[in-house]
Amino acid sequence: MADLSSLQDLAPAVAEPTGPTYVQELDAQGRSYATGKRKNAVARVWLSRGTGRIVVNDKDFAEYFARPVLQMIVRQPIITSNRTGQYDIRATVAGGGLSGQAGALRHGLAQALFRFEPELRTILKKAGFLTRDSRVVERKKYGKAKARRSFQFSKR
Repeated sequence: MADLSSLQDLAPAVAEPTGPTYVQELDAQGRSYATGKRKNAVARVWLSRGTGRIVVNDKDFAEYFARPVLQMIVRQPIITSNRTGQYDIRATVAGGGLSGQAGALRHGLAQALFRFEPELRTILKKAGFLTRDSRVVERKKYGKAKARRSFQFSKR
């Protein structure tokens, strides 16, 4: 019992973090790239240091997304992470409608922010921006007028 010092040598001095460690992912031009999806829309997003310009399909994003609600949806990851005016964003969106494209751009922007600054993961994850919204339109079934609606019933 007197020789406890030999047991202290066996115990680890500092516990190592058990979770995964994330590293910054940049291309040759110093940009991070991510793909965002929502419904049938796909957004390819490039994020680089800059003044806060957002360009979507070679147009200013306020011109592309004319409705203020869609502009708010696109800006959510930047505002939540307090990075307003620090990054230039260039994106191409395709497929779906404007609402789906705004959601896809938000998803891709959050992914690109996380790849540029991995320490933002907890903030973006808690806000739900890193999760792909998997809801899509249900397919039409045969024998039905729409996905679930039956044809009008006629008694005679």
